[in-house]
Amino acid sequence: MKDFSFSIPQNVRFGLGALKKLSEITNEKNFKKAYVISGPNLKKSGLVDICEHILFKSGVKSMSFTETEGNPSVETVEKAAEGFRLSGADFIVAFGGGSPIDVAKAVAVLVTHGGKVADYEGVGKVPGPVVPVIAIPTTAGTGSEVTAFSVITDHSRNYKLTIGSNYLIPEYAILDPELIMSVPRGTAAACGIDAFVHALEAYISKGSSPFSDMFAKKALNLIGKNIKRYIESRIDANACEAMMLGSLFAGIAFSHARLGDVHAMSHPVSAYFNVPHGVANAILLPAVVDFNMECAKDKYLYIYNCIAETPVSEISFSPDMLAAEIRIFEHELGIPSSLSEVGVNSDLFAKMADDAMKSGNINVNPRYTSKADLLMLYEAAY
Repeated sequence: MKDFSFSIPQNVRFGLGALKKLSEITNEKNFKKAYVISGPNLKKSGLVDICEHILFKSGVKSMSFTETEGNPSVETVEKAAEGFRLSGADFIVAFGGGSPIDVAKAVAVLVTHGGKVADYEGVGKVPGPVVPVIAIPTTAGTGSEVTAFSVITDHSRNYKLTIGSNYLIPEYAILDPELIMSVPRGTAAACGIDAFVHALEAYISKGSSPFSDMFAKKALNLIGKNIKRYIESRIDANACEAMMLGSLFAGIAFSHARLGDVHAMSHPVSAYFNVPHGVANAILLPAVVDFNMECAKDKYLYIYNCIAETPVSEISFSPDMLAAEIRIFEHELGIPSSLSEVGVNSDLFAKMADDAMKSGNINVNPRYTSKADLLMLYEAAY
């Protein structure tokens, strides 16, 4: 067994109605003023107002920034950071899906240490602790509430840059399954598949360990067995709880094991064509699973049985069955099946492959991957 290390340095509150525990945390930390980072749809739905009301009842004043978009940009981070500086807040509440949480992490870095977003691109560039962040996910997908990464789109380069540092891990995470009961069907499917891909890639990663495998396997099981129930009835409390836990565990898994070719390739898809991250991952997944088969086949049976209607034994399983089952699985969730369906232009594959090769995820993919391999995989998914 190879050497490995791990740490889980944060506090997590989980359960139906857990949003109300926000006041317990603010009292415990003696926070005085919050800066709430969220998105326009959550503002329109009234959920941001509910969050701010809980803060108000606990004696905490708040200001909000609700302009976060999908695939959030450098410009959005800088605008939100300026708002924080003017607010006089002493902590950030990241309220929403992965986009607001990623923006909140980047804002926390900028308002603490100064500079520009690009100054912190890569791993280990954040010099020290940042403004405290309380992350409250409203989707079951990214796991960003427990990860050490923030992914931000730099439109000047058509590139999704990653900031990686344990200082980015939110000090607190509140997971309330009630918050994902009103998510639109398409968003719920895309986010759920995103979490499934996180768990799958972490499980087969060259960076995996017994620790990360434990979380990845539990996440695969929770998501694979419950995502269809959740998509069909988003008020199913048990399914909501399973999806939120699965997303959380997948986030812990890939924080320690990293990801792989799917994520390396999906970031350029989103950066160039603004395809939702989870949708891009889902479309690329079957081709990459086939590509990795010879190097990861010993783990494919477990993954297959997490999503198959009828589990099979080792005797009747062939590793090439997994990609086919994933295609069926995603079709039943209403996920597009090809890059061409979501407006991707194949003329940009060479540039996209160049950008994907810059991702650290390529290095831990179970099979060695060249630029030529990436071009082949983009074509296969097209």
